[in-house]
Amino acid sequence: MGKDAFRTRSDCFAEPDKEQQCWAIIRQNSFLSVVLANYKQIVMSNIVGRIAEKTLLKEAFENNKSELIALYGRRRIGKTFLIREYYNKSIVFEVTGLYGGSMKDQLENFTKEAQKRTTNDELKTPNSWLEAFTQLEAYLNSLKGKSKKVVFIDEFPWMATAKSKFLMAFENFWNTYCTKRDDVIVVICGSAASYMVQKIIHNKGGLHNRISRKIRLLPFNLNETELFLIKSGIKYTRYDIIQVYMALGGVPHYLEKLNKGLSVPQNIDALCFSKDGVLNDEFNQLYVSLFDDSERHMKVIRTLAGTNKGLTRNELIGKSGLPSGGDFSLKLKELMESGFVTEYPYYQNKKQLTLYRLSDEYPRFYLKFIEGNKHGGEGTWQRLSNTQSYTSWSGFVFETLCLKHIHQIKKSLRIDAIYSTNSSWFNDNAQVDLLIDRDDNVMNLCEMKFYNAPYTIDKKYYLNLKNKVSELQKETNTRKNVFITMVTTYGVNENEYSKELVQNSLDMDALFVE
Repeated sequence: MGKDAFRTRSDCFAEPDKEQQCWAIIRQNSFLSVVLANYKQIVMSNIVGRIAEKTLLKEAFENNKSELIALYGRRRIGKTFLIREYYNKSIVFEVTGLYGGSMKDQLENFTKEAQKRTTNDELKTPNSWLEAFTQLEAYLNSLKGKSKKVVFIDEFPWMATAKSKFLMAFENFWNTYCTKRDDVIVVICGSAASYMVQKIIHNKGGLHNRISRKIRLLPFNLNETELFLIKSGIKYTRYDIIQVYMALGGVPHYLEKLNKGLSVPQNIDALCFSKDGVLNDEFNQLYVSLFDDSERHMKVIRTLAGTNKGLTRNELIGKSGLPSGGDFSLKLKELMESGFVTEYPYYQNKKQLTLYRLSDEYPRFYLKFIEGNKHGGEGTWQRLSNTQSYTSWSGFVFETLCLKHIHQIKKSLRIDAIYSTNSSWFNDNAQVDLLIDRDDNVMNLCEMKFYNAPYTIDKKYYLNLKNKVSELQKETNTRKNVFITMVTTYGVNENEYSKELVQNSLDMDALFVE
């Protein structure tokens, strides 16, 4: 695709009257097929992707009862932006908890927001949360009209200070007031996964079974990342986007810091290795703001970052030095709920062999490259990205990236309509990171390779693949067909080895499927 196509695409977005010209150009350029499929979303909406989440929010808005929505996810993931943008004209009250604030601070902040909405400067700061929610009820009663009214409480956990009885008062507000109405949506949002999971999602008190919709907001996938960059005017190839993703992940706040005038190495240098780079020290702030007793969470993260293939629970306990038991299980669950760690079941669900992998890209990138090179100066990443260490690291991170896009892989293989299970499998002689076990008598043994050109299967790798198939068939006693499926950046070079072994070959475009 030539420069004119890029230039015209930008013109189309900037000048809606050129729409017909825009459509014609888009149709002629396969690279822009994503724009064709998502034209309305990119041009007309500020919210990129988040299809499932927007569907839930839409359903809540259109039904005939009040709804209590719990929204949670890691820091910087776009929770506040999603609610403000989607419900922007329907939010009648919004308050954000103050990190580290006292009960008095939180009540004063709550009252300040109430004063803005009611234009009542004489509204007094209440002495208790019961009194504060009573004021909110009076305000909601004063609003006219039958349309849904959204109450948005952001950073909900920060408001629940010790001995404040905030949660008790909120439970009372929902149970005795909101449930008697049919026009209220209350969205409670928080980054502190430990609180949201224990106190809200699994609440055993007044909110037990009261949450009508739960939204766990995760990072963008590659399709959403590409849409986000297009909307930001950044014209990277898909290979470049994958490199960005392997370093920063699909975290909107990180992606929006990319400068459209810089190459991928220049951007990563500026964000991660310069003295004032916004991601230079993000790792040390990340977990403290999310978790109580974050040192233990960080120990799990550091332990998983030290392995490429994942660890079983017992291996993770042994290597981290953390004591086994309920507290360890809770920490691991909180990390999984926040999207930092992912559980990959072993074939036929042998629980003791389930693998846990660090699935958040930025912490892995930080621990591998940033932590020891913070003051490397300009060009640090350009140098590091040309080392053998990076080549090895990128191969393993690409595998994790593919494991986060199993839906896209299945869709590209046209097997998404066939019932299947995904698992890992390994023994002392072989390891398969992704095994798709299908109901149509086929297993896809998936191999993922990151390379800057079409991948060539040599004799050594050919023998390795044959061994994997042999070991899998022998140990599982499967009678199914085992299809070797290659997922690579630029496809596989055809030679005698690939012709014999490879049944399916997908390139990186498969990972960008919606």
